[in-house]
Amino acid sequence: MTEEKPHILLVEDEMHLARGICFNLEMEGYRVSHVESGEEALERLAYDRFALIILDVMLPGMDGFAVCERIRTMDSRVPVLILTARSDEGARVTGLQSGADDYLTKPFSLNEFLLRVGGMLRRSSWYRPEPVEEAYRFGDNEVFLLSYHARTAQGEIDLTELEVKMLSLFFQREGEAISRREILENVWGYTSDTETRTLDNFIVRLRKYFEPNPARPIYFHTVRGLGYRFSRKGSEIVRS
Repeated sequence: MTEEKPHILLVEDEMHLARGICFNLEMEGYRVSHVESGEEALERLAYDRFALIILDVMLPGMDGFAVCERIRTMDSRVPVLILTARSDEGARVTGLQSGADDYLTKPFSLNEFLLRVGGMLRRSSWYRPEPVEEAYRFGDNEVFLLSYHARTAQGEIDLTELEVKMLSLFFQREGEAISRREILENVWGYTSDTETRTLDNFIVRLRKYFEPNPARPIYFHTVRGLGYRFSRKGSEIVRS
């Protein structure tokens, strides 16, 4: 079984720099996702997990310090490396106070950058306190997204990364009908709906975990001709 590559999120609006960072991180064997704004980063974090976040301070819209503070309310464990052109001590202190784990001033050498990234990933792999996370509750179920497990009427279960991504999306969009295409794009990264059977099988699995009667779902509803809807309160939809 091959070891999964660490997944890094790069938040950088300077495209020339972003391309160089992505290229060199991928050459080191990392998997990299790139977004250009703090708002996009927070959207990704709502349904995805990363081994490390590399965050520029000077971003369009929300600045990196504010983004880092928001990240810490969503995930207390993910390591954050802040990049900035500002070298003054005040900016460094602000970055660390906002929840960053490390700080690198532009321009930086490639070797120093890669050493910093490697060190942060190694440290986070063996030392990260368990999050004090609040369960997402519906019916007799409690779901702990950060620690990948749930308590159900059938007992405790461990959740896979894809199951956590799907549940995160449903919880974020509770009450909304979400198309199959959108779920596939957000959870699997597919750009077409050719793998709808894979998605449908995952829905069957979630119903088996969380529904009192999987044959008559009250939480995970099929929306005919479109996709699925999650209802936290739980109600049976006859025509679904």
